[in-house]
Amino acid sequence: MTTTITKTFHVDHSIDDTWNNLTNPNQVVVCVPGATLTSKVDENNYNGEVELKVGPVKAKYNGLITFLERDAATKKMSLKGVGTDSKGKGGAEMKMDGQLTEKDGGTEVNVSMEVNITGMLAQFGSRLINDVTNQVFDQFVNNFKNQLAGKEVNTTLNAGSLMGGVVKGIFGKK
Repeated sequence: MTTTITKTFHVDHSIDDTWNNLTNPNQVVVCVPGATLTSKVDENNYNGEVELKVGPVKAKYNGLITFLERDAATKKMSLKGVGTDSKGKGGAEMKMDGQLTEKDGGTEVNVSMEVNITGMLAQFGSRLINDVTNQVFDQFVNNFKNQLAGKEVNTTLNAGSLMGGVVKGIFGKK
């Protein structure tokens, strides 16, 4: 099951500050709900975990994040994540491309992400996974903005929003 998400968001910080934060795995991982880094393999590869609960299904993925590109001059980045369900019943792959541009005294962040999920979570279907992925990404954006502003970030997954996504996916849009 594959879904594609494209998002644009604005932060009220310089492009250099935004870039430095977004491309620093130790800083940005705390903005991703349910995610932790477990080790650094080398400058471009990091081991980590992501734990999600969608409705009755709880999944924990152990995987590798690889920066394929981090071009500070053009403020363009690309990364890939590959993970295996810790119970061995599925996996997830993610490819993300990002581009930063100066806009309105701050920075505009454009992100395109393709997520492929197999196993238990894939049973929910692409519409539901798309809704949940959007909610997790929105929580990431809020955390990222708070981190840049020096405020506290919420590292726990907002279970209420995810459950809303499950209900919306099951009974919502046709």
